[in-house]
Parts: sequence; structure tokens; C-alpha cells
Amino acid sequence: MRGADGGLALQATPELERLRSTVPDLWFIVRDRQGHKLTEGAPPPHFARMGNGLDDVGNARLGWNLGDPPRANAQMRWIASAAGEIQVVTGPGAEAPLGWLIQAVLIVFASFVLPALAVMALATVVGTPAVVSRALGGLEAVAGEAEQIDLDRQGARLTATFTPSEVTPLVDAVNRALQRLDEGHARRKRFLADAAHELRTPIAILQTRLETLEDKPQRVRLLEDVARLAVMAEQLLDLQRLERDREVFAALDLVALGRRVAVDLAPLAIAGGYELAFEAEAEPVDVFGDRAALERALANLVQNAIQHGGRRGTITIRVGHERTVDVTDEGSGIPAEERERIFEPFSRMAPRDRGAGLGLHLVQEIARLHGGSVAVLDRPLGACFRLSLPRPAC
Repeated sequence: MRGADGGLALQATPELERLRSTVPDLWFIVRDRQGHKLTEGAPPPHFARMGNGLDDVGNARLGWNLGDPPRANAQMRWIASAAGEIQVVTGPGAEAPLGWLIQAVLIVFASFVLPALAVMALATVVGTPAVVSRALGGLEAVAGEAEQIDLDRQGARLTATFTPSEVTPLVDAVNRALQRLDEGHARRKRFLADAAHELRTPIAILQTRLETLEDKPQRVRLLEDVARLAVMAEQLLDLQRLERDREVFAALDLVALGRRVAVDLAPLAIAGGYELAFEAEAEPVDVFGDRAALERALANLVQNAIQHGGRRGTITIRVGHERTVDVTDEGSGIPAEERERIFEPFSRMAPRDRGAGLGLHLVQEIARLHGGSVAVLDRPLGACFRLSLPRPAC
């Protein structure tokens, strides 16, 4: 407060009395801008001599560098009072109220921690997707390469050039696995080709000997089995040849091809108790493919009809103008739930079926290699297999 002479005077308050009792060495210096000064306690000389050197500073903490001899510290602040604006310099001491501590923590948090967290959060939101996208960009390319891997594309490998270093061992391991699969696939193809070659000679000898037997029903069945084995061996060879070399594809007349298969298998169908009919909606019907393989596929469909047609009725080969070939019989037909499964390798409709379960699968493979398809159509009586081929490229 102001004294009678206009100088600074101190009026004790309960808070000041409490501070005096808790801080025995309490000291402070109070000044105003007119040069009036009030002192209590024993201020350290270096602070007592400051005078008006900090008049233009709102608040300050006064201390020493780390490593200097221990000395008293002080705090300075300009505050508003009943005597006007005054400067208070005092040393630390006593216990700060909990509210002050909370307020100080909040000020520090709002002034330093919160802005730092905001900057970090912004950098995380903006920068993390860009960094991750850049780091994993090569991984997307590798995933695209993996999507292209197929059984028909031997030698495919994943590129590890632009993948993160942490993922490179995985890519290398996948490439080694692909190499082992390629080697195993090549061994399997060589085995199938060699086995088919080795089977041709004993099958031909067996067929010749059977033809010399007496004309009995058992002879007919044995000839059918041998013919089926011969066709299977030839189809295996054709599949291996098609996978190695597509240059054997040529322009073909599907009608002439179907007529040739009908002529070749007519004796076998007649011996089995059937009539064999050939029909063509148009002539010629142009396709592009491998003659031997397509003949094998049609022959296999006809032999399937001979085996499962019930030994009665007519087997019909019908060539459509949309490059389709239908092979129909008048047997018991194929249940709807079996029409997908019968194309799987080694699949049989009956457990005691004498077939090997490869015939229709091989037909499907030949159709696929030509870009076509084979399917079972609905029919009131018997079964109908349709082989569809694509339009020849101009």
C-alpha cells in the first residue's frame, strides 16, 4: 500500500504471516516505477544490487549455470497491487499451493506438450500413409505378379527389386518354391510322356491278339477296353505336345474332322449294339486348333457314349454352325449333381466303372487349351456333351 509520504508501505495479511512462519529466511524486494523500494529479510547482495535493470521485463527466473558454485536463486514479476504496479523480487521457499501446481502443469501442457502432440499427430496422419505407400509400393507390384502365376506359365518369378528389405526374404523363399514346383511339374510331364510312349506298343500288340479271337461278346468288350487305353495314351501324348508347342495349330474344318471320327469309331459303336449317326448344320465350319488333339477329344466323347449309353439306341455326332459338336446317346443320362464332378481326374459315376476316370478330364483339358469348353446339356433322354470352340482369329 502507499504510505503517508507516498512511498511503499507493507500491511501484513494472514497469508504473509503464514509465509513468514513457514519460511524463516524469507526475503523480498518490492519496487515501483517511481523508484520507491521496500525490502524484507536479507536479500542476496547480487539481487539487492539489480536496481531498475529489469524494469522492462515482465517476469524472470534468476539463477546460475550448471556447475557453478551453489548460490541463491530468485524470481521477479511485475504485479498489480493497491499501490499500483510493483516489481517483486523474492527467493524460492515454502510450499506452493496445489492449485498453482495444477495451473503450472496445465500451462506447460498447453504451451509446449499440446502443440508438440498436435504437430506429431498431423505428421502421423499426413506422413504415415505416404511413407507406408512408398515403402509398400513394390509389394503391390509383387502381388500383381503373383496373381499372374498359373500352371500354364512355367518359369514365372516374383521381382524383389522394389520390395522392402523386410519382405525380400519372403519373396526369395516364394521364388525358390516356384522353382521347385516347376521342376516337379517338368518331371511329371516327362513321366507322363514316357509312360504314354511305353504303353503304345503293348496296347497295339494286345489289340492285334484280341482281333484274332472268336467273335464273342467278351471279345467286343475287350476290344472296347483296349481302344479306350489306346485313345488315352494318345491323348496324353497330345496334351504334352500341345503344352510344348502351339505352332501345330492350324485352320480346320470341324465338319470334316467330326465325320472322320464317326467313320473311325462306327465299327466299335455297331459292335457295342448302337447305331452311329452324323449330322452337320452347315459345311464347312472353320475352327483353329490341333487336328490330332481335337480328334482325340471327339473320339473320347464317342467312346464315353459307347460305354455309358446302355448298349442301345443311336449315338449322334452333331456339328453346329457356331463351332459346337454335340455327342448324344439314349442311355440313362447324367444326374445334375454329377455334371461338374465327372470332369475331375479319376472321377467315376459308379464305383465299378471300368474306365480310368481320365477320359472326360482330358477332353476338358484339350478344350481349355483351344480356348473352348465342354459341358453337359439338359436332355429328356440320355446324355448330351457339347464341345464348344472359339471363333478363329482373323
